[in-house]
Amino acid sequence: MTLSVADPPVSSAVAARLALPPHVFVDGRAEQPLSGDALPVLDPATGRALGTAADAGPADVARAVAAASRAGDPAGQWRRTTPIERGRVLHRIGDAILARAAEFAELEVLDAGKLLGAARAIDVDFAARAFHYYAGWPTKIVGSTVPVSHPGVHVRTEKDPVGVVGAITAWNFPLLLCGWKLAPALAAGCTVVLKPSEETPHSALWLAELALEAGLPPGVLNVVPGRGDTAGRALVEHPGVDKISFTGSTAVGTDIARRAAHHLTRVTLELGGKSANIVFPDADLDAAVEGSAGGIFWHAGQTCSAPSRLFVHRSVHDEVVERLRAVASGLRPGHGLDATTELGPLVNARQRERVAGHVRRAGEQGAVVHVGADVPDDGFFHPATILSGARDDMACAREEIFGPVLTVLPFDDTDEVLRRADASEYGLAAGLWTRSVDTAHRATKALRAGTVYVNGWGLTDPAAPFGGFRHSGYGRDLGPDALEGYLETKSVWTFHA
Repeated sequence: MTLSVADPPVSSAVAARLALPPHVFVDGRAEQPLSGDALPVLDPATGRALGTAADAGPADVARAVAAASRAGDPAGQWRRTTPIERGRVLHRIGDAILARAAEFAELEVLDAGKLLGAARAIDVDFAARAFHYYAGWPTKIVGSTVPVSHPGVHVRTEKDPVGVVGAITAWNFPLLLCGWKLAPALAAGCTVVLKPSEETPHSALWLAELALEAGLPPGVLNVVPGRGDTAGRALVEHPGVDKISFTGSTAVGTDIARRAAHHLTRVTLELGGKSANIVFPDADLDAAVEGSAGGIFWHAGQTCSAPSRLFVHRSVHDEVVERLRAVASGLRPGHGLDATTELGPLVNARQRERVAGHVRRAGEQGAVVHVGADVPDDGFFHPATILSGARDDMACAREEIFGPVLTVLPFDDTDEVLRRADASEYGLAAGLWTRSVDTAHRATKALRAGTVYVNGWGLTDPAAPFGGFRHSGYGRDLGPDALEGYLETKSVWTFHA
């Protein structure tokens, strides 16, 4: 069956954004990239061009870092802004996002292949809430008095911003990740050079303009769209950058940590995952199937914490597989601006081929492949897919696929499944479904993951830290933990005459 996706109507505000010439945003101004280079930006649902984005190079990054350094100077406007006013600026940025929520959601659909309802309710709303949450923090960044054993000496601690932050965001959550990284950095008094993905640059550039209108001084937030191996590498290796905050693949995160070590640049990494999700025999199967399917098929599986390994007790395994197969078959693929769409595309052709290759190899190695509804020939779609009959040592059960593919694995007892669930190089998220409080407590203590869900999946909140164990990264986004990552502690010793 051949399906096609038509170009959807686009609002005038979004069309105007897409029609802008390729640019960076440095020192409060939209500028042509010094590199002179540009990249096409494609609609993942059609495969057709939306417009072009700047392909910033090292000279653009150097210009942005210089602007951020000037803006963050102790004598500069941002450092001299009172904590109350800094919080007000952050709150106004959150308000500006909400005032343009419909347009931002539309941009996220066109750039990243999202579904419109989810983009509005999750991506846009969370980005605004992150700014609103951290707006309350500047007045609560405090030091302490230290009781030392030396007479005639007074010791106190102060909290200073770490300095210039290089924030590198991923293509799967363009605007949301801006909130995750920019809000705590700005609350701490830092300045930022943001490198959004070259696949999804539009919302970050618009946000920088709105932040300026909200009262953020020029140079505090600079945006340099570009490729990772040019703009990203230049940002990581720049000696004027004091901290890197990165969200993306484990392979790239490992390279960033190695390069940042040359200048002892502080690094926070939120990386990949192969999250285990366990259905115990006493679970509410209706809730477990709905939550597990929603977790893996939302945004076509392109989430780092997607529950892509589903361990199901053998007594209910076949029933759960059949229910999941029915869900996969019933999902309607299409463009995210179509309100009836339930499964969107992957971000690009390369990712589609990667996901298809994983499914093909799993079938060759003996897994049973249950394929969902037909997907359009246009764009970069992959059908919702269930893999059963796999083994723990197969690539589909070990490697991050980053697509709408769920590997279902049977288990027989609790000790066994906790051991198998934790036998992964990743540790970003984990989940379990049970009516037993004892089982829930036992499992949450045993599972080594940054987030563990019990009888649900996928919620996040600006107040709750998010990050991973092992190869899923280190440091945390969100919550007070993230704020600490943008601060330095200074001890001040005063000797009395």
